[in-house]
Amino acid sequence: MLHAASQMVRERGVDGVTVPEVMATAGLTHGGFYRHFDSKDALVAQACAAAFTQRLADMDDALETTDNADAARRAWLEGSYLSPGHRDSPENGCAAAALAGDVARAPDGAALRDAYLDGLKSMIEKMERLGNRPADPEAREQEVLVELATAVGAVVLSRAIAGDELSERLLTAARRHLIDDEQ
Repeated sequence: MLHAASQMVRERGVDGVTVPEVMATAGLTHGGFYRHFDSKDALVAQACAAAFTQRLADMDDALETTDNADAARRAWLEGSYLSPGHRDSPENGCAAAALAGDVARAPDGAALRDAYLDGLKSMIEKMERLGNRPADPEAREQEVLVELATAVGAVVLSRAIAGDELSERLLTAARRHLIDDEQ
């Protein structure tokens, strides 16, 4: 059920998903929902956390395929994150890009905000391991934050205009800026 909810929320947004739809997609009855969750808000928060877990696993996969941190970073950014496939499949993509608007509109103290913030912090920590980063903690954090903002922003914008050639140019420009300019 959580996997289905995670995909649906990333694809449609929080307001585009109903509890009965999630339960039907998971092959469960609507009545069984409250045995698992207190509310739709609780479901959405856990779906957000699950989406971040999936993205963190993708980062781990990149790290496990090579002993070279720069190669892992490049593989993750180029082959996974800043790809047309990621842009075109929000249901399987990064929660940071898919849910930013929903989280920005969520009230203070919402479980979704907490789950998103926790996921983003975990993503930042994992990104620090991708690539050869500066030894200075402040410089390392600055580099990762700019990289994260660039990558997430490129995906959000390219999704918003998918189908127009500018969408691909945004992804290409971000890849070049984050990968090619550093070689």
